[in-house]
Amino acid sequence: MRRLLPAITLALSVLGVGAALAEPRCDVPLANWQPREALQKRLEAEGWKATRIKTDDGCYKVRATNDKGERYKGTFDPATLKALKVEIDDD
Repeated sequence: MRRLLPAITLALSVLGVGAALAEPRCDVPLANWQPREALQKRLEAEGWKATRIKTDDGCYKVRATNDKGERYKGTFDPATLKALKVEIDDD
């Protein structure tokens, strides 16, 4: 068991499980934000149809669907439009 614990810890850190449990927060000055339309175009290029884009905790929060009808929730950095957290919406 002693040898297994470090391997499990390493695997969880590589997979980003610890980071996935924390809600991302963005600290970007408003002057550096890209417009919502830019995020919407990026999402559409990736096959998502945004049903809602709002701001919360300094980030863009998105609800979207894909062409298969799967629903997603995502958090995006407003300066880079990089996805910080994406999950399937089970609601």
